[in-house]
Amino acid sequence: EVQLVESGGGLVQAGGSLRLSCVASGFTFDEIGIGWFRQAPGKAREEIFCQSSSDGSTYHLDSVKGRFTVSADNAKNTVYLQMNSLKPEDTADYYCATCTVIPGSFPEYDHWGQGTRVTVSS
Repeated sequence: EVQLVESGGGLVQAGGSLRLSCVASGFTFDEIGIGWFRQAPGKAREEIFCQSSSDGSTYHLDSVKGRFTVSADNAKNTVYLQMNSLKPEDTADYYCATCTVIPGSFPEYDHWGQGTRVTVSS
């Protein structure tokens, strides 16, 4: 059974940093792609990142390039989202999810955790 558990959210001032963690179980990152998306209150989901396991292709949200970095510790089956230079518009619930990159389109997300809330104050 695929399970994903996010942590690390919180309240931070604009310009600050947070690192979110996501512990995965039931699969490895070699088997299934992994990524992150976010959803702000009252807004649609916004895809942040996905790396497909099949060919290593990736998707990155333009507005966070240079500020957000995704890394993984395969030994711990954990993926991280390092967020720097945070802005109030980054306020959202953040989810890690299994995913597939779709060329020319947004990634498909299949399973996700309960999310972790990030609030950036101005």
